[in-house]
Amino acid sequence: MLRLLTTIFLVSIGIFLYSYARELNPGTVAVRTSPSIQFELSPVTLVIFSMAVGAVLVALAVGMRQTAHVIGNWRSTRLLRRKEKIDALHREGTHAIMSKRTVDAIGLFERALAMDPNRVDSLLWLGNIYRVESNFAEAIRLHQRANRVDDRNIEILLELANDLEGAKRYEDALQALHRMLKIEPDNLTALIRKRDLLIRLEKWSEALEIQHRLLKANLPEPERRAETHLLTGCTYEVGRQLLERGHPDKARRYFRGAIKKDRTFLPAYVGIGEILIREGKTKQAVEILKKVYAKTRSSIILHRLEELFLEQGEPSEIIRVYQEALRQDPNNPALQFYLGKLYYRLEMVDEAFDILSTVEGIQDQLVDYHKIMANLYLRKQQMEQAIAELKKALHFKKRVVVPYVCTACRQESTEWSGRCRSCGTWNTLVALPWPNAGQAVPDQTSGTLPVPAIPYQGIASPFETV
Repeated sequence: MLRLLTTIFLVSIGIFLYSYARELNPGTVAVRTSPSIQFELSPVTLVIFSMAVGAVLVALAVGMRQTAHVIGNWRSTRLLRRKEKIDALHREGTHAIMSKRTVDAIGLFERALAMDPNRVDSLLWLGNIYRVESNFAEAIRLHQRANRVDDRNIEILLELANDLEGAKRYEDALQALHRMLKIEPDNLTALIRKRDLLIRLEKWSEALEIQHRLLKANLPEPERRAETHLLTGCTYEVGRQLLERGHPDKARRYFRGAIKKDRTFLPAYVGIGEILIREGKTKQAVEILKKVYAKTRSSIILHRLEELFLEQGEPSEIIRVYQEALRQDPNNPALQFYLGKLYYRLEMVDEAFDILSTVEGIQDQLVDYHKIMANLYLRKQQMEQAIAELKKALHFKKRVVVPYVCTACRQESTEWSGRCRSCGTWNTLVALPWPNAGQAVPDQTSGTLPVPAIPYQGIASPFETV
């Protein structure tokens, strides 16, 4: 009732004011809406009409704004709920991975990506799952899509490089790491991965350049020692490649650089000897190898000298070298075996028998020892002893002579080389019989890569299958 009375009062006041205003402002105003249509309005009516139109326009504007706000709130709420659902699917997917439920995880991530195809973390996780399952093509596709969404994300580029490496697309993996290093030039993970790939591809010069950069980083001392050893190996490999390509002078500089970094790095000494031999400076090569043996007492040097002297038709020289080595170390069973084996190669049966029959401590390492002794007994017409030695040889499971072994991974080889073909570690191949075969093997294999089965410059074994 009060509202009705108030309304009647206000309307009455309005009518009174309107009438009063018309009396104060007599006359009319012509308002044309078109060339042929004209309205006659009083000034007060025109003012009130204008105010009414303005009020309507303001109401429309406010109404439209409120409507847009309501629609915006609805859309934001809808997007938020959608994001919450996607987040929940992603979380469930990660939990499924942790629980080893790979199939469930794949389904959950795919549902999340169906709702948001550009969700980077879901693309990363799903791509990683496919890589673990060796589905490298799908992993590459997903990580490439993630990279298109965020092309400066370091994690995406690293995972993409992993995919490409797993697919054996090594050059493409290098490109991914190169893009990563453009964003973060000092990223150690990218530098190490790129270095390892370059080593796998035997791009030694580029690997050596990165290795120098790695050593400038503030690494812990154990890691620094390992990287320094790797730097020495890369330096040697650059020299080896240069020597194979016919650039002995350049190769010599790198071999000397490797020796400067590690005075005990045998492959570089052997490399310098090979350069001198190719240059026709055999005597100088022999003198250097003798000095290296005096310094290192490495049987590898004796083997190289043995082949060198036999190629030159000077067996007496290598016999003299072995005898001198035995005079300095008369109780070394390995040296006794090598000299006896040399006598056997030279058909010096009596000398071979005299020295090999007294050797102790190596029979359990070399099947060829028993084969040689059997042949020597046969030549001496001692059949029972020959049969006994052959029976011992048959107990060995090895089918051929294995004169070299890697001290890092115990991989055996019939040919010495500067780098183990199995674990990729340099300067670890030693000749059998190995005096320290029973000792613990130091861990030198961290960060190394398998060496491809390709021709590798090395020393052929002086051993023969008997």
